[in-house]
Amino acid sequence: MSGEIQGQRDIINGLLESSKFNGPEKNQLDSLHQLLFSASTDSMRIIVYRALATYYEEASRDSALYYFEQFYLLTKKHNYKLTEIRGLFEMSVQLDEKSDFGQSYQYLLEAKELADDPRNEKAEYNFYQFLPDSTCKVPASFRLFNQALVDCGFGYLYRSAGDISKMMFYAREAVRILENFSVHDYYRTLYLALNNNILGEGYFALNRLDSALYFFKKSVEYFVEVGEKKYLSQPLKNIGDTYNKMGNSADAIRYYHHAIRESMESKEGSNNGIIGSAYQNLARIFNERNSFDSSLYYINLGLEAYENIGSLWGIKDSYEIFAEIYSRQNQKDSVNKYLVLAKKDSLYEDKIKSLQSYLKLSFNNQLLLQEQQKEKIEIQDRIRVYALLAGLAGLLTVGIILYRNNRQKQRANKVLETTLSNLKSTQAQLIQSEKMASLGELTAGIAHEIQNPLNFVNNFSEVNTELIIELNEQIEKGNLEEIKKIANDINENEQKIIHHGKRADSIVKGMLQHSRSSTGQKESTDINALADEYLRLAYHGLRAKEKNFNASIKTDFDNSIGRMNVVSQDIGRVLLNLYNNAFYAVSEKKKIMPEGFEPTVSVSTKKISDKIEISVKDNGNGIPHKVLDKIFQPFFTTKPAGQGTGLGLSLSYDIVKAHGGEIKVKTKEGEYTEFVVRLKLT
Repeated sequence: MSGEIQGQRDIINGLLESSKFNGPEKNQLDSLHQLLFSASTDSMRIIVYRALATYYEEASRDSALYYFEQFYLLTKKHNYKLTEIRGLFEMSVQLDEKSDFGQSYQYLLEAKELADDPRNEKAEYNFYQFLPDSTCKVPASFRLFNQALVDCGFGYLYRSAGDISKMMFYAREAVRILENFSVHDYYRTLYLALNNNILGEGYFALNRLDSALYFFKKSVEYFVEVGEKKYLSQPLKNIGDTYNKMGNSADAIRYYHHAIRESMESKEGSNNGIIGSAYQNLARIFNERNSFDSSLYYINLGLEAYENIGSLWGIKDSYEIFAEIYSRQNQKDSVNKYLVLAKKDSLYEDKIKSLQSYLKLSFNNQLLLQEQQKEKIEIQDRIRVYALLAGLAGLLTVGIILYRNNRQKQRANKVLETTLSNLKSTQAQLIQSEKMASLGELTAGIAHEIQNPLNFVNNFSEVNTELIIELNEQIEKGNLEEIKKIANDINENEQKIIHHGKRADSIVKGMLQHSRSSTGQKESTDINALADEYLRLAYHGLRAKEKNFNASIKTDFDNSIGRMNVVSQDIGRVLLNLYNNAFYAVSEKKKIMPEGFEPTVSVSTKKISDKIEISVKDNGNGIPHKVLDKIFQPFFTTKPAGQGTGLGLSLSYDIVKAHGGEIKVKTKEGEYTEFVVRLKLT
């Protein structure tokens, strides 16, 4: 090993050892990028990618996810199985924070499979000597630690889903492994602190307050041991909440102040969510004591903390506490003022809660999809067995035909009929799996689309409220002309409310129509409207996953097409699949060409004689010529593992064929891809 390479490794290890959980200092960022540029081996690149991802974890989830993905891909390239688990776990955590629960769950399943296999301890011992973590020095210890990491990841995921029972189950599993761990280092202690806090939250939710206090205090001990002030504030605040719930306000006040102080003294920056919550609870305690000056002092600090992070829930709760304080002082004007502010913010909160509820439903659907994917693999194995049995049955049938009678031939036919029935059942399950996947992809697009008409309804409703007040004043004055004018304005606003309400209703009905099974019944459909609707939903769906993604959308619809008879749900699924593939293609190209490339997706319709033509074109990287003849085959995909089922184009091909049409593809590597769907006018 050359002195230069050893020197680079010493620098990297020093950065990682100093960064710990919260990432290196900002002045070290340039050093990391320089090391990445000059790294001469993949081993060094792996370590630098990990350090960069850790740095961005609290600042930019998208950047952190990108660097963890690069870390994972290099470890996978070199068959570093146990280090792959680290990459999968970290990607899962970032996706959980971004509410992409389905993909997060998939990564954890892959990580668990690797962590549970002791054979994976053999492939990468030489890699450990370059990492500073003592848990990485011995392969057997590293694999056990990774098992605890995976359990911790499942705990986070089920906490996001609101499943307290499963959250606590996985947190206990992680603690069990870590408490019996032979190596006592920073990371082992850190994850003991995190999982004990999760257990405390679970017992608090179950109102088992003594148990909650026990685990919160254990979490504090572990955080103090590793010197993590920023995250120490979380269990300290939770202890305050527990004492407050027990009626012990004196100890609650003491722990709230302790949590605020530890967070503010953290070198990694204050945790404003914890600070805001602690100040709110202090305000409530002093309000109950009729210490109104202290109560107002604390709630102003709490409101400031929540405004710093833009927390709508925290701001709304702060306004409600203001109203409670002024209510106890019989200051009705101030009470009304803050109740109006709280109600205003509650409109946004209701929308966010509604979206969260829908996302949770989507998460549950995606968990179901994961189970269906497992079943699909089992079904494929059974199909292979059936194929083998069918071959054997074929040979046996020849012997039967030659040596046995017609009755035995009939029995063979029954075996074939059973096999065919199983294949049809498998096909139906796969179609349902693909349908559930497309439903999950529509979630964010639908949420964006329904937001606009809801905003109009809310705004015109508020205006009408003001107009009604004004109308009552004019009635008192007996001003008939002004009364008629205001009444006309109210009527016009009501018509607008009805219009936008119907718009929201149509979006919801369209969503429900997409989610229910297709009847196969053709109906008169505006193809242009269908193409435009699904285009917007697909685009907003991708935007919700990748906040920084933008694309130019060009449409050219032939208005002479009019309406035609199709199964609208099925054609909608075809369009959605083509749009998703197009946006994915330009998004991937943008990642490797950040400068000078403008992602563009073009959609057009055209009437040609007795047919209509729908074109979806993107300027992505195109499809390699060597796989072009496979793209319509079931289970074939060019996307990375876990990002595609390989069924979308296959089902689209079948749907178009069932309509008596055809689907073609034109592509040039590095430049574009265009899918053209042709349907007969009926």
